[in-house]
This record gives sequence, structure tokens and C-alpha cells, in this order.
Amino acid sequence: MVWGTGFVGSMVIAEIVKHPLFELVGVGVSNPEKVGRDIGDVCGLGAATGIVATDDIDALIALRPDAVVHYGPTAAHADTNIDVITRFLRAGIDVCSTAMTPWVWPRMHLNPPSWIEPITEACDAGGASCFTTGIDPGFANDLFPMTLMGLCSEVRRVRASELLDYTNYTGDYEFEMGIGKPPEHRPLLENRDILVLSWGATVPMIAYAAGIELDEITTTWDKWVTPDERKTAKGIIAPGNVAAVRFTINGIYRGETRIQLEHVNRIGLDAAPDWPTGTDNDVYRVDIEGTPSISQETAFRFTDGSGRDAAAAGCLATGLRALNAVVAVNEHSPGWVTALDLPLIPGAGTIR
Repeated sequence: MVWGTGFVGSMVIAEIVKHPLFELVGVGVSNPEKVGRDIGDVCGLGAATGIVATDDIDALIALRPDAVVHYGPTAAHADTNIDVITRFLRAGIDVCSTAMTPWVWPRMHLNPPSWIEPITEACDAGGASCFTTGIDPGFANDLFPMTLMGLCSEVRRVRASELLDYTNYTGDYEFEMGIGKPPEHRPLLENRDILVLSWGATVPMIAYAAGIELDEITTTWDKWVTPDERKTAKGIIAPGNVAAVRFTINGIYRGETRIQLEHVNRIGLDAAPDWPTGTDNDVYRVDIEGTPSISQETAFRFTDGSGRDAAAAGCLATGLRALNAVVAVNEHSPGWVTALDLPLIPGAGTIR
């Protein structure tokens, strides 16, 4: 079952209906305007599927799915996510989610107990498991760097970077990141604790995997102001306003940054020309300074003629990580599941 038919959920549903190993039995929505409509219509599939969108969680539970793949909102809507997810967990239904990025590492000290305890209790009550891959996307910030660290004898520093052009992105970056705002505006994520809580859970996860305990987690935040007008999918950014941001979340060990997440998000590839870029546009990059040193870039693209951009391809990959994890999460013991608990997930049924 899928919960959520937003940008990511709709793309994933389009893939599930033609997948040989997954059977879609129900779709849950929170938008009352979608209730009662065939998901073929809701998701723009071009044909009816016979599955009607509903907000009735009890009716969805009665379908007894093996798992719910949950594409809910961000942690800014934590209460809503927790209410929905715990209902399924208490009913014994495993949940794989992209929402609630702080749950990528539930042990992170900034996770409030009110976000952790209800899930723990619901898993215990229902004998179910809960896995969150995150929307940052989690695998680029944990799975990729930790896999490459396994090829080293020593890691002096590991950095995972998101280097993306947001020109066609329609997410809520104004309030959260300050893009399009005057430079004196202080966006939500410029607050250290909020930034670490929202994006930084993989830093202590990597530290735990490497067998160290961090001294502290620090952050940096930089802005670039555009000298000219810039057109975006969301409107116009006027000269003098922020058109690029760069931030880092830094895991400090023995007085040095040893683990780092970095985001460089631009409006236009020419924005902030002195800031890091990939060898290709719109990439996720891992750099390890160690023995040996390793650099890896990952680019998500559509080559199907649909015209969908790199941001959409990355969003679909994020959604499919949660979907493809279902079988492994089903086989896991009840409780929290993280990337460190999962086996290799090669994507059964993808070659057909």
C-alpha cells in the first residue's frame, strides 16, 4: 500500500503498477479533494486502475498489506506523520518511509522523545518494523559514503555533497532555505539545531558505523546574492536576493572535521561560481580523504524521452529506495530499522 500521492508518491505508483513483484492493493491520501478518485486519475497514469484513493486508515488496514510505503510530508508535520504511521504499525503492518528524515538515525540526540517513543511502542504492540530512508536523499548521505569507507584502511575525512540546480525545483525552499529572500532574512535551516535535526542524522550514523563518538556537531551557512534577475519554476528572483546557499554539517572528532555533509543549491548553474560543482551538473558526490582516497559522483537522469529533469529523477530514486526495501524490512525483526540493519538491496524484479 502507498500513502501519499504527491510528487514522489505519484511517480512511484506509476512504477508499482507495472512492476512484476509488487501488487498495489490500496492508496491513502490526506487531501480530501483526492478521496474517491481512481489513482490513475490522481497520479496522471492515463488509465483507470480500479484502486480508489481513500483517507480511511481503518479501511486500508483491513486490506492487510505486507507493507505501507509512506511518502508523507517532512518533519515539519511530525504529528501528522506519527499519527498515520503508528496506526499501521500497531496493526502489524511494516512501514518504509521517506518522511521524517531525523528518523534515518533514531538515536540522534536531537530527536525529541515524543517523536521516538510512539514509534517504538507501536512497533512493539504490532510486532512491526519501521524504516526511514529520508528525502535528503538518505542513501546519498549514508549508504554511498559508508559503502566506500569499507574500501579504505583509513579515513581522514569523508564528505557527502549535494550539488544541485534548483531552477526547476518547486519545493518549499524560500522559508526553509531563504532562496529568493533578501540576504538579511534568516531562514529556518540557518538555525544550527534545526539544520542538524532536519538534514544531519547521517553524521552520527556514520560515526557509529566507524566506531567513534563525535566530540560535537557544528554547521556553516553561506548565501550568494544574485546581481541579475533569475527565472525559476516558482517565479522570479529579483537582483539583490539570495539565489544560492551552501551549508555544511560537520562531525568533529579529536578537534577536526572528520564527517561532513555539504549542500550547494543554486538557481542557475552560473550562480555562486566559486562554490563547489561536480564534473557533471546536478550530482551527489562523495569525497574520501584516506587510504586510498576515493571520489564518486552519482547523477540521476531520465533517458526515456519524458523530459523530466535531474531533480525529478533523484526524487524517484529516493522513493524507490523505500519501495525496494520492503522485502528486507518485512524479514527484519520488529522495531526501528536503519540503513545499517539492511542487507544489500539489488532491486529484485528491476531487470525484466
